[in-house]
Amino acid sequence: MASRWVAVGAAAAVAVGAGWVPARADTTPADGAGSGERADAAGARAPVSAEVGEVRFTSSEKLATGATFRAFETSGAGGRVAGELVDVDLRQAGVGLLRPPVVAARRTVSAMADAQHALAGVNGDFFNISETHAGVVPTGSSSGPEVDGGRPLKGAVPDGQRFGPSLPPGTSTEDVIGVGADRRGHVARLRLTGTVRSGRTSIALRGLNQYALPVGGVGAFGPEWGDVSRQRAVCGTDKVRNDPCSTNAAEATVRRGVVTGVSGTVGGGAIPSGTTVLVGREKGADALRRLRPGDRVRVSYRFTGPVRFRFAVGGFPILRDGRPLDGLSATGPAPRTAAGVSRDGRRFYLVVVDGRSERSGGLTVAELASLLGRAGADDAVNLDGGGSSALVARSPGEPAVTVRNTPSDGSERAVANGIGVFTTSSRR
Repeated sequence: MASRWVAVGAAAAVAVGAGWVPARADTTPADGAGSGERADAAGARAPVSAEVGEVRFTSSEKLATGATFRAFETSGAGGRVAGELVDVDLRQAGVGLLRPPVVAARRTVSAMADAQHALAGVNGDFFNISETHAGVVPTGSSSGPEVDGGRPLKGAVPDGQRFGPSLPPGTSTEDVIGVGADRRGHVARLRLTGTVRSGRTSIALRGLNQYALPVGGVGAFGPEWGDVSRQRAVCGTDKVRNDPCSTNAAEATVRRGVVTGVSGTVGGGAIPSGTTVLVGREKGADALRRLRPGDRVRVSYRFTGPVRFRFAVGGFPILRDGRPLDGLSATGPAPRTAAGVSRDGRRFYLVVVDGRSERSGGLTVAELASLLGRAGADDAVNLDGGGSSALVARSPGEPAVTVRNTPSDGSERAVANGIGVFTTSSRR
């Protein structure tokens, strides 16, 4: 899809990226009514289009070879909108996972970007930010899969256990955006497959370092999880996040391939190197209780899908083959974060739009899809928004990143993960 982005103050529209073309002359922001409708000239109420208004650049900065930061203005159902874009040429720069030291933890995008020497970054997936289960603390971990350096780091929770807006039809918490072994950007689905084998017994592994397990399933937790309690993994159901915690749960500790203990209580605390803790609920718990200390156990797992990812993070698709998905919400303008890839996978786009202020009303998810299409994306995903939306960047010669958007909470929120932009030399 061709882009319609222009530079403010230019006598004519300026091409600012490969394949980008001039926009129409009208740059008047729409007068959004804030209710999913707009008043026409006669005062009647008519549905608001899911298209954003013309997008106008207000500044541009080269962060490094292959990575450019741009601020822009546009309009949507909520009125005028201000936002930021980082355009990455994957032939010259890299994109990877920003994350805290462990899965069950949160950090600001700035802290993660500086710790990993990133040029820029945005917040990532939705995460376990709040809890209704008595005595169970939020884990801070994300809903979808994570791949870092080609290695599976965590799996996806069941669709009904996720946080964030409703999923569009046909999408899943297993959907991700990332960069494959081919160094191209992709939006695809990652499904965890694995087994726990002991003698002739084989138990399907249905979770990896995730805050919610499927009903009847078994999940593996390693040192990457952190020291937060694993109790949340047996709470809720596949369809209802707030359903009670299971009363039939168990966990088994495996140290260097040997079972060292089996308990009917799901615990917490740091997991030592070389150790895997298996957590089961319902039928999964029954299976784990059949293990005995001293049993030899082999735990194996991998992601299956159409792409071999070097890096991936969860996000639900909003744009596919240049077209917005059916069923995207056209209500609730808000701060948003998104990421997209070009048709050939060579360009990666990170976008944040501000919201909930007089300066910027935010966008609906449907408008966000329109915005990514105009930026040049062929496939795109929605990431966590609201108070989590943040974009940071580091100017050449500067020692640290700075926040380039205006977070709706007034400051950065600690989040579960993010997407970082790296030079070849700075990539981990």
